[in-house]
Amino acid sequence: MPSTQNSIHDTVREAYGRIASGGGGCCGSNSGCCGGDTESDTLALALGYSADDLAAIPAGSNLGLSCGNPTALASLKPGETVLDLGSGAGFDIFIAASKVGSAGQAIGVDMTREMVAKARANAVDFRQRTGLDNVTFHFAGIERLPLPDASVDVVISNCVLNLSPDQPAVWREIARVLRPGGRVSISDLVLLRALPDSVKSQVAAYVGCIAGASLLAEVERMALEAGLEGLSIETHGAAIDAMLDPSDPLHAEILKELPIGLSPGDFVTSALISARKPS
Repeated sequence: MPSTQNSIHDTVREAYGRIASGGGGCCGSNSGCCGGDTESDTLALALGYSADDLAAIPAGSNLGLSCGNPTALASLKPGETVLDLGSGAGFDIFIAASKVGSAGQAIGVDMTREMVAKARANAVDFRQRTGLDNVTFHFAGIERLPLPDASVDVVISNCVLNLSPDQPAVWREIARVLRPGGRVSISDLVLLRALPDSVKSQVAAYVGCIAGASLLAEVERMALEAGLEGLSIETHGAAIDAMLDPSDPLHAEILKELPIGLSPGDFVTSALISARKPS
């Protein structure tokens, strides 16, 4: 892997390790885009999660890292196997595990050791709460998934693909692990127009999940080239307003680099991406 990709992975891993350990936002800020100290439940409700969803998960699994609700789009069914890319402390995977039930499996993959440790601890609480023992977490990168070919029914992810330095590889892995007819439900940030280089080069903004986003057309191309079909991308600009805190120093820093009168929401939007693997 090129050194630039290693550097990005290290930066993201360090930032999200701090979050898992209770050390604050992605960049030492309060950025809602990457979690920070934003009120996690308030953000989740604004992004379409229900109060019942939040009440059913272990305390500490919602770290405010969402940019949408992929489990709602996935229409999960009992008995299915679902994979969450960048599962963090387990927020979406615990919701998914309840939906697929005891006959199903819910698998989380994350490249941050602290997140995996936190998720596994939360899984103990989840088993005690629900009686379900259908959740597992793997420490691995999403560019090389530790799963066999054609082994899952549904792939979900929430505001993580934009953090990968090799997004085409992620899409190829998604297609590889999906069973024929399997489906994708991903919430991510995508670009409506290209960001100025001065913003893209800011590692702080990258970990804050703005500068790593791909153009909408590029997301479409990567998914289709990976062999998926039935692609649908539904954008939700209001989600950005819910995620960004105008009082955050990172927000102000980014505004300085944008053309006068424009905000991050003019460049980036939250998107719900769905597709399927051909049968």
